[in-house]
Parts: sequence; C-alpha cells; structure tokens
Amino acid sequence: MNKLAEKPGLSDDELLRYSRQIMLPQIEIAGQLLLLRSHVILFGAGGLGSPIAMYLAASGVGKITLVDPDEVDLSNLQRQIIHRTESIGHAKAISAKKTLAELNPLISVRVINSVLTEMELEKEIRNADVVVDATDNFEARFAINAACVKEKTPLVVGAVIRFEGQVMVFTMQDDSACYQCLYPNQEELEESCSQTGVLGSVAGLVGCLQATEVIKLLVNIGEILSNKLMLIDALNLEWHTLKINQDPKCAVCAK
Repeated sequence: MNKLAEKPGLSDDELLRYSRQIMLPQIEIAGQLLLLRSHVILFGAGGLGSPIAMYLAASGVGKITLVDPDEVDLSNLQRQIIHRTESIGHAKAISAKKTLAELNPLISVRVINSVLTEMELEKEIRNADVVVDATDNFEARFAINAACVKEKTPLVVGAVIRFEGQVMVFTMQDDSACYQCLYPNQEELEESCSQTGVLGSVAGLVGCLQATEVIKLLVNIGEILSNKLMLIDALNLEWHTLKINQDPKCAVCAK
C-alpha cells in the first residue's frame, strides 16, 4: 500500500489542519503521513461519493482520483451535497473537484469525466492504494470489482436505496471474497434510487462509513469490514453484519 512517493514531513499548516486527527493514538503523525502519501480512486461523485470525497479530502488523503461521466441534475441536489445549484448541467467530476479544492487546497484531485475501457480501468486501479465504489449501476460495479481482483487492490463498496444501505470491504488478498461472490446472478439486480427513491441523509450515512473504512485501510488501524456485509435499516435504526465467504465457483475471484 501507499505507492506514492514518500512525503518527508508535515508543514505547520498541515499540523494545524489535521491536529484533531493527529491527536488520535491510532493515527498520530505517522498515520497522517500515510494518508498524505496515499492515492484513492473514487468511482462516483453522487449521493455516496459526495460525503466520501469530502471526508477523504478533509482528512488529508494526498491524491484523489474522481471518476464520473455524468452531469449534475436538479434532482441530484437533494443528496449529492458536493454539488451546488450553479453546478447543474456541468460535469459532476469537475464540480466535485471545485468543492474539494475549496475544502482542502493542500491535496491533489484528478478527475476523469468519461467511461473507462477495461484496459484503462485496470491501469487506473493498478496505481491506487484503495478503490471506492460509489456508483449507481451494476455494470460499473462488476467491472470495478473484476479490475480490483486482477490488480489485488482493496475495494470499499457502498449502496443505498430508500432508507436502506449496505457497506462492504474486499481486501482482494488470499481468501478474500469479491463483490461477485455476493451477487453471482447479475440479472437479479435491477432496482435503483431513481426508480424507488432514497433519503439523502441515508446516502450520507453510508458514504461516511465508506470513508471511515478507507481511512482505516490506509492507516492500517482497527477492524475493517473485510469479507463482511453491513446492512443498515435507517427507518427502524437497525444494523446487521453478515459474513461473506468466497464462492469457490466465482467466475472472477475463485482460485
């Protein structure tokens, strides 16, 4: 992990900006330096991607690559808090970069506002420390998952619909399961929030959990949701965590 060139130390501005984080004994200066040297690729700058991008930028992840081919629509603004009313009609990735630059000008944000080919996807993921899936379509999810399996890059996945959310982490190491182990029959996955609706704050809740798992992976602290599926029912405030086993017949990750 941490494939970027090493940063020698923290500036006075960085020490002050990240001071509340550095106070944590699990992070301290060594952990902050790990974050600053890290590269995260985030697929999706929408309801999930908004809080993920903002919290990763605020925490000092040194390089963030944002991938989203869509444009901002009025109906997005109820949950996609990284965008503004004046962003309507503009590329989501570029709109998100503007917000992140205002939030933390000390980090690097790169945008890709196009659909990547399989080869481009693998190349981008190869150069990342952690990949975050905040997309809203299953074709993209399975393509990202396959590339992460091939490149052995950790993947943090989130999903949200109505009042419900899911978060899962796949380390892509040893006996790690993958996203396709959980959903081997892709044809069964059809629902989207554009069809059934979603509460914006639930997307924020799931996105914040994804961002937290990314930080834990980068700094190597705590217990992550590796091979686990967290199910969130925000309407009834219930949380459940299920074990995900690698499918020995999985077309993507089975040995």
